[in-house]
Amino acid sequence: MITLYTWTTPNGRKISIALEEMGLAYEVKPVNIGKDEQFSPDFLRISPNNKIPAIVDHDAPGGPLSIFESGAILQYLAEKSGKFLPKDYPARAKVLEWLNWQVGGLGPMLGQLNFFARRAPEQLPLAIGRFRDEGVRLIKVMEKQLAKNAYLAGPDYSIADMAAYAWTLGGLPGLKQLAGEALGPVPATELWLMTVGSRDAVK
Repeated sequence: MITLYTWTTPNGRKISIALEEMGLAYEVKPVNIGKDEQFSPDFLRISPNNKIPAIVDHDAPGGPLSIFESGAILQYLAEKSGKFLPKDYPARAKVLEWLNWQVGGLGPMLGQLNFFARRAPEQLPLAIGRFRDEGVRLIKVMEKQLAKNAYLAGPDYSIADMAAYAWTLGGLPGLKQLAGEALGPVPATELWLMTVGSRDAVK
């Protein structure tokens, strides 16, 4: 059994999707970040960076194993289940490449854009412009990749898609609104969103 500590954010949804896709037994423990529950001593023992998601695998070799950081969790779950992460190279490298692209780029940029454009008490045009422009650049990178591949890492659905889907689903509409013509049409990305979103596990 896996315990998933999560909340209703894109990073949290990545792991919910993965657990459903992989058919792994799990239970959910909500961590209400609006009430600062991520700072509780019990949660910090599992996730010292005080961020969701985190998991505890109670059936791990050697005893219960806690893991934080969504990218690390996705890779661990893929290796545990033997699904959605190829064992052999170069296919494995491509999945990890695009997983880390999301973790290091797409998620942080869209997250910062959402904060500065919609939640910050003061509108800072320089910050909004910086994260908007980088968000546009990253979505165009995605669009170029998906225009020639069914999924981010190639022909097969993977943990890279699970990670990027969770952020793109919510982030793309807001980016379109803020960027306008600077983004332009992204038909391959929108088709990919529909394809991933139609999967039973994602629903």
